[in-house]
Amino acid sequence: QGKPIGQEIHAPDEQLTRCKGYDHNFCLNSADWCAEACDPTSGRVLRVQTSLPGVQLYCGNFLTAPFVRHQGFCLETQAWPDAPNQAWRAQCILAQGTEYAAHTCFEFTVK
Repeated sequence: QGKPIGQEIHAPDEQLTRCKGYDHNFCLNSADWCAEACDPTSGRVLRVQTSLPGVQLYCGNFLTAPFVRHQGFCLETQAWPDAPNQAWRAQCILAQGTEYAAHTCFEFTVK
């Protein structure tokens, strides 16, 4: 169920308080479409698809003038933040001479 990104950004939650807003990694189960953001006023839609195992939602928690804190957001496809420290997730470590390939698609449409 979708909801406005900023709806709970100031909720009394330890993770939100420590990060001053959203800076959260979502662990994905497949390389399907993993995130969607839409603006109900303009009808603009952003959808994200990736072959990577995670997508990070960050909302400009530490922006300062001339920018405005929480004025925007980004969806960053990536390995899980703690992956190098987990033996079963070591696939994010790239050895010298090894090729790396990943797929991320950002689709922009208007409803």
